[in-house]
Amino acid sequence: MLGSQLVVRALARQGVTTVFSLSGNQIMPVYDACLDAGIRIVHVRHEAAAVSMADAWAQVTGGVGVALLTAGPGLANGLAPLMSALHAESPVLLLSGDTPLAEDGMGAFQELDQAGMTRPVAKAARRVRGLDELAGAVDQAIALALAPRRGPVHLALPFDLLTADTGLAELPPLPTAEPMPHADAATIDTLAALLAQARSPLVLAGPDAARAHSHAAWQARGERLATPVLRLESPRGLRDPSLGAAAECLAGADLLVLAGKPLDFTLGFGRSTVFAPQARVVVLDPDPALVARARRLLGDRLALACVCEPGAALDAAAARVAPERTDWRRKVAGALAARNQANPAPIAPGRIGSRALCEQVQRFLATAAEPIVVCDGGEFGQWAQAICQAPVRIVNGVAGAIGGGLPQAIAAKIARPGATVVVLMGDGTAGFHLMELDTAVREAAPVIAVVGNDLRWNAEHQIQLRNHGPGRLVGCQLAESARYHAVAQALGGFGAAVRAEADIAAALRQAQASGLPACVDVAIDGQPAPVFSAVPTAGH
Repeated sequence: MLGSQLVVRALARQGVTTVFSLSGNQIMPVYDACLDAGIRIVHVRHEAAAVSMADAWAQVTGGVGVALLTAGPGLANGLAPLMSALHAESPVLLLSGDTPLAEDGMGAFQELDQAGMTRPVAKAARRVRGLDELAGAVDQAIALALAPRRGPVHLALPFDLLTADTGLAELPPLPTAEPMPHADAATIDTLAALLAQARSPLVLAGPDAARAHSHAAWQARGERLATPVLRLESPRGLRDPSLGAAAECLAGADLLVLAGKPLDFTLGFGRSTVFAPQARVVVLDPDPALVARARRLLGDRLALACVCEPGAALDAAAARVAPERTDWRRKVAGALAARNQANPAPIAPGRIGSRALCEQVQRFLATAAEPIVVCDGGEFGQWAQAICQAPVRIVNGVAGAIGGGLPQAIAAKIARPGATVVVLMGDGTAGFHLMELDTAVREAAPVIAVVGNDLRWNAEHQIQLRNHGPGRLVGCQLAESARYHAVAQALGGFGAAVRAEADIAAALRQAQASGLPACVDVAIDGQPAPVFSAVPTAGH
């Protein structure tokens, strides 16, 4: 068995059926081995798209998503979405071809310290250095990617190992799984006492709690604890428009439990200007480094810190927590549902409001079979995240990158062929990966891309407008002549341009009925991202 065959058989043994890739010299042996193993290769138009697809596959299925990139520039192209996967807590296995070990230090073609490059944006990165390591390296990487806190792992595979005969006819046994860190009895007692004494506690959970495979467990956990659970997966933290006006509740919280949610910029580093002065903080996290960071930042406001799997610790404590806290829970639920805007800006003539577009998309999703919604970043993306919901939802994540939405939607459709997959993105974002509509056509993955076209990079436009004034706008305008729907048509998909709100619903139905990958280009007014209040306002 060749090294490449051993790698692929190790993937197949772990249940991998699909790999996202762009072909290149150093990974051809892996392609050939995938043919014999029956593993599907979804080949894309840019390496970044392959990693975004693996990220989405992991989020939708709950299993590991696999991206396969060639060496040098191929790997480098995948770095940005690898960072997004890390902050989204997505279990991704990134495999890359690499220069032969026998040519190390000789100036080999595309020679590069690959693991050194990816290590800052992955849970772990490793260059395999011997045939005896190959199968074990794949197994260990997948186990690590799936272990709390989930995240991407990179393996660089030297070409001479892939083409060498391993001398093996069978795979070595799977390694024994590492036990998860657990809280001890004294910690559970303290946690239960803190929760029982609190009048207005909040549990702040990380991105993995927002995934479809975790959502029900966290919802039930909140019920048992009689404590609201907020799932944070945006760089805006508690000011994520998806959370409505939840940030307004923070001032009233007397206990904050960070359940796998890192204390970082999204929470204002835990400063007293963000967390109420009276609030005590509990940190439950599987990463010792993040627990140590919380100790340093919180000082005497830290009531309890434990390196553990947070869900299990809360479940153990829940058996001893009995308070109702009905009024507090009702208040937080109302804030989460709030979509009230004070003094919304008027919509420019001939344009459609971002809110109106997203509400039309939500009506479409509400009647669709197995809806999945993907919301990319930017100002329009914030509107999409605020208004559009589905049992499975993917957002651009804590890393704050834009552009991955279309590849993520394609991977979601491949993972769930019966689903109705809609991706919402701005016209700036569309420029990153619109050519992946070609991939969607080739792979028979009919997704519906809704482009909110406001003729600019609106997030930067809004920053310049606020900080420098209307006379200092530069580098934000996009071409009015661009026809994004025509790109879809040219690539073999369906395209429609919408210039009136009354036409949105019909365009979405036509896109779905076409059975083709689709792009609906909608002329919107460039509104800033929404800020919601729990206080009702006129018209909302």
